[in-house]
Amino acid sequence: MKKKARGLNDSKGDGLTRRTDHACKSCGATGLSVFYECKQSPVHSILLMTTRDEAVNYPKGEVALAFCGSCGFISNIAYRPELQDYSPRCEESQGFSETFNKFSRDLAKRLIAKYQITDKEIIEIGCGKGEFLNLLCELGGNRGLGFDPAYVKNRQSSPDGVNFINDFYSEKYALMKADFVVCKMTLEHIERPADFIRSIRSSLAGRPETVVFFQVPDATRVLYELAFWDIYYEHCSYFSTGSISKLFTDSGFEVMDISRDYEGQYIMLEARASGGVTKEKTIEDAGNLAFAVKYFTENCNQKISIWKRKLRDFHATGYRIVLWGSGSKAVAFLTTLNISEEIKYVVDINPHRHGTFIAGTGQEIVPPDFLKTYKPDAVIAMNPVYKDEIQGDIDRMGLEAVLMTM
Repeated sequence: MKKKARGLNDSKGDGLTRRTDHACKSCGATGLSVFYECKQSPVHSILLMTTRDEAVNYPKGEVALAFCGSCGFISNIAYRPELQDYSPRCEESQGFSETFNKFSRDLAKRLIAKYQITDKEIIEIGCGKGEFLNLLCELGGNRGLGFDPAYVKNRQSSPDGVNFINDFYSEKYALMKADFVVCKMTLEHIERPADFIRSIRSSLAGRPETVVFFQVPDATRVLYELAFWDIYYEHCSYFSTGSISKLFTDSGFEVMDISRDYEGQYIMLEARASGGVTKEKTIEDAGNLAFAVKYFTENCNQKISIWKRKLRDFHATGYRIVLWGSGSKAVAFLTTLNISEEIKYVVDINPHRHGTFIAGTGQEIVPPDFLKTYKPDAVIAMNPVYKDEIQGDIDRMGLEAVLMTM
């Protein structure tokens, strides 16, 4: 009776809890299926924690991932946006990595060439510290306006005509026109993506040729790789190529291209405000994603157990293990496994993170050169896309540590 009172129904016998009291924030359908829960997830994973005590005691929230069988969208139905603090204390920049910078520069060049973005007005929603907007404007001779409450003034120099607003993009900025709109790694932080995308479409009324470019993590990869370290509180929305394509089409956009990049980690969507019929470019539909959800549900706990056992066995034999990469993946990895003594340090090449601590578990974040004296036996790369870059740093320091990837 309690389940029915709360809007729960588990009648299909597949182990998934149906939630009839929640509607999909992308398509509006009801009957979402909860398939993954984490009760103690730090509500921020990229906010700089200046003391270990602050990090260990930082507020925690609940993650309850629910799958929409109608459109394939996945959301955290336990998410509470009021717990978030997107301020300049957030340190999300990947701009200290040569690997990432090459990807960004190549992407900027491709977009400029494909859509002839020269001497144009660009808006970037969720611009972070402004690196990509600066690239687009520098390489294409464009003017830009970036929106992000976490932007840090004067962190880097910007070309003439590039400005930033320390605020979330919203309807109050709808009158600011653009020839090209960029939104990278931001939509997954938006609790109501349909409302957000429709507001952007509304702001482009009368400008049917305006192109928008969105980049989001690929949920399908997360599911099939059992990547529990890619599930954290700030990400309240998870997309497949099918679900994000439907979201944009239903919101009045024409999806012109959709693909995966960065070793399959990112979905890249290009759309136009003209609307019309979208060409068939989706890769998986909701039915295919339902299979991926089932696979994740049946196998994720085993992968969590394997990692727990592996790290505890290493610790018991006296092995020194460090993580490389102190961002959200590290926070989710350590807090999900409840790892403390087994790993004492996390390495990061971003100097703004050095001397701070991992939310939830309290490991100190240290520069790579710290390893010269610590001499770990193994290094775990939190993102395998950086494995060659990390191995180069390990070799440069003359370390004999084994490099492990996720």
